[in-house]
Amino acid sequence: MQSPAQSRRSLVVLFSIVVVDLIGFGIVVPVLPFLVDAFDATAGELGLLVASYAAMQFVFAPIWGRLSDRIGRRPVMLMTIAGAGGALLLAGLAPSLQWLFVARILGGAFAANISVASAYIGDATEESERTRFMGILGACFAVGFTLGPLIGGLLGPYGYQVPLLAAAGIAGANFVWAVLVLREPEAHRATSAVDDPVPVEDPRVRRICWVNLFFSLAVTQLETVFAFLMMAKFDYDLRAVAFILVGMAIVMGGVQGGGIRALAARFGERRLLHAGAVLMAIAFVAIPFAPTVGLLLLPLVVSAVGRGICQPSMMSMVSSFATPSTRGAVMGTFTSRSSLARALGPVPAGFLFDLDMGAPFWLAALLLGAMLALSTGFPARVGAAPERAEA
Repeated sequence: MQSPAQSRRSLVVLFSIVVVDLIGFGIVVPVLPFLVDAFDATAGELGLLVASYAAMQFVFAPIWGRLSDRIGRRPVMLMTIAGAGGALLLAGLAPSLQWLFVARILGGAFAANISVASAYIGDATEESERTRFMGILGACFAVGFTLGPLIGGLLGPYGYQVPLLAAAGIAGANFVWAVLVLREPEAHRATSAVDDPVPVEDPRVRRICWVNLFFSLAVTQLETVFAFLMMAKFDYDLRAVAFILVGMAIVMGGVQGGGIRALAARFGERRLLHAGAVLMAIAFVAIPFAPTVGLLLLPLVVSAVGRGICQPSMMSMVSSFATPSTRGAVMGTFTSRSSLARALGPVPAGFLFDLDMGAPFWLAALLLGAMLALSTGFPARVGAAPERAEA
């Protein structure tokens, strides 16, 4: 068995790999709308491109999760990192919108590895500290979406495909790093032969997957049209949009990496989930009405705080519903709902934006209201009994 110190070292290695992986993904985020625009595409076509990437994540997240339960977390992480790097290279060399679609479809298939990373964390931690480490995983997203868009914004003026080629190079280096340092978590090695039933029929798992779907649909509205909002309303360019995304990521990282442990200990995961949804709903309603960029920053910061406390709370809760031998499958099912949202959400976001630039944000607020209604009845804290029967 690994000692607590060895488990911590394993997690540090995992987090370093995830951060570099997400930097590569984050580079693409601010560049993609401008690259699509360079191909004379519309906001609706951008929505379809984002949706195709996410649709493949939806299909492959459970597959990678189940495969990692069978053959191990490490080999699946290595396969997905290598595949994502190849897809980024293809995107950087794409001569047309059609080839860009092919590259993003392949990229989505290999980018569905966060379920494996979260299962790894579940294997290597105790329930009492899981929210903290899921928060650190969320902070990895924040770091990736801080450095990634920053790099993308700095390289974008040299050509919109240059950042994609840089992201491919980063993915290649990350694969080499992972081969050298990543090890299989001890808890998974000890239980990999156990043939437990996958508890995806557990009503708690079903319900929290629905909660994650509505949460992710709401977030996708902002992610899809934010660059178009800034271009249309404030005439912002790629670099300016990238710096705002960096600021939001820093706020999220501060909450998830530094504050979530104390918040979870004081209030419990369910209350944090509710508070985060309320903060985000208020922010989304306000965003379209902001008359200046300075006033727009306030609801953007509030939405980043809300997201920062929602995500690790949900991930800690769902991880506690699984065993080590089924955790990859459960986390794959859970994260596939985020991917489904990113497949379904961008299309209405793009077309609603073409009708009224405020409409996607108001839809997001309604979706967060549905999330609140669904999340009643969860245990107040990870490991506690639910307060009433689950539906």
